[in-house]
Amino acid sequence: MDRPNPSAVYLPFIVMNIHIVQHDIITNNPEENLKWILEELETPESKEALLTVFPACTLCGSPLFGSVAYTDLQKRAQACLQELIQRSEHRAFLIGMPLQIQDKGLCNAIVFVQNCAIRGIITKKYLAPDEQKYFVRGEGVQIIQYQEQSIAIGFYEDLKELSKSHLEQPDMVVCCGCNVFDYNKPYRIRYRMHKIVENLNASLVFVNRIGGEGSFLFAGGSMAMNAAGSVLCQFPYFEQHAQTVDLQLLEECDDPKPEAVELVYKALIMGIRDYFRKNGMQRCVVGLSGGMDSAMVCALAAQALGPENVHGILMPSQYSTDHSVKDAVDLANNLGVKYDIVPIKPMFDTMRECLRPLFGDRPEDVTEENLQARIRGTIVMAYANKFGAVMLNTSNKSEDSMGYGTLYGDCNGGISVIGDLYKTEVYELAEYINRNGEVIPQNTIDKAPSAELRPGQKDSDSLPEYPLLDAILNLHIEEQMCFEEIVEEGYDPEVVRMVLRKVRINEWKRMQCPPVLKVSPMSFNIDRKVPIS
Repeated sequence: MDRPNPSAVYLPFIVMNIHIVQHDIITNNPEENLKWILEELETPESKEALLTVFPACTLCGSPLFGSVAYTDLQKRAQACLQELIQRSEHRAFLIGMPLQIQDKGLCNAIVFVQNCAIRGIITKKYLAPDEQKYFVRGEGVQIIQYQEQSIAIGFYEDLKELSKSHLEQPDMVVCCGCNVFDYNKPYRIRYRMHKIVENLNASLVFVNRIGGEGSFLFAGGSMAMNAAGSVLCQFPYFEQHAQTVDLQLLEECDDPKPEAVELVYKALIMGIRDYFRKNGMQRCVVGLSGGMDSAMVCALAAQALGPENVHGILMPSQYSTDHSVKDAVDLANNLGVKYDIVPIKPMFDTMRECLRPLFGDRPEDVTEENLQARIRGTIVMAYANKFGAVMLNTSNKSEDSMGYGTLYGDCNGGISVIGDLYKTEVYELAEYINRNGEVIPQNTIDKAPSAELRPGQKDSDSLPEYPLLDAILNLHIEEQMCFEEIVEEGYDPEVVRMVLRKVRINEWKRMQCPPVLKVSPMSFNIDRKVPIS
């Protein structure tokens, strides 16, 4: 633990040493979470602190969705809380959990435990839509008197309550977060925390969890500020960390502000790692085309799982170029990933011959293109089944937006790694990955994107160039602009009309795609839900 500098200047009146715990959490497993909570409470740093704070939803994780409605989980969580209470002599801490409250119902709660007793219960007021199905609306931020201090305690979403006139002026604010990551969220959180301190002239502690839960990623980034607005500690993103902070200090800490591309990189690594770890899986398989998307997914997987747990399958067709195979081989060699080459032409020829009686004399079209993609998807899935691996989906957000993918082919996979990144963002991430040397082959980055399902095919044959396409998609999806508003931004009406039409008519396809690791503010099927018809 970092000790206070004896020469540092102190603020008057505040006499609180707070131990902040930023940790990964296992959803639906209060017993496993109890183990590390008790271990943390037994550390010297926690014992010496006047108050230890954990993130919201620490005991059972989040999001719980329908599992929180089952009484067995509620009872197990209650039993774990009782054990924590019994072992809290001469201790004080905040713990988040679902809690049945008499005459009210099931609440998302933060429980203040001190010296073998519950001193207070803070219940979440502003519930997310999914929470509203299972939790009742709580009371919001509560002011609790502790160690001659007025402490405002609440969930991140409830901090707007601090502006209400009926609340007394607190000496300190403790915000327990369980904030789902997107690449803008850390900056919004920091801004909000600074405004709270500025408006209330109170010190502040913000604690947030880390870890992945399927599509949902949690960044951490916990922090503490004194009443003067100085940042006393800033926790790393996507790493477990615990630290005691003395809120009397005026001395400001080093406060690094990572760029969004670095946060996205760390988020995706953590998301892959936790998806496999928490689901009891170890190995993955990726179809390597020599293109940017499969190269990116393979590079991220090798970093997250280790190259020994990643296998690549190259599946060239008669339309594949020699350099595509070489680029895929170069990538695998750069990463230390083993691979196999399985040409699909024999299977494709056999299937075309089998289908000839059914298709008759009809000319070849997109049907045969999709057939190749489905052959490739079948090969990769067969490998996954035979060797106990998980197929990683390699589609990006630009393709998913436009329906530029084949269901039961390249849309296959257990998890979509880059499905929340536009193509231009994938290229930005590639530059970040290659910042210290070539990992993704330069030719993969430089060449024109192509599905290679027909002679000379390029993505730009079917789609606008990606910088133009992604700009329009961002305005429509993230900024939620309609046709007229996007045209007013200076974009060609016919291009905008075509893009928005394809976004609209491909909702049914996106509904059948794998879960996506969420890194943007507006992810398909999570934040953006629209009717299929």
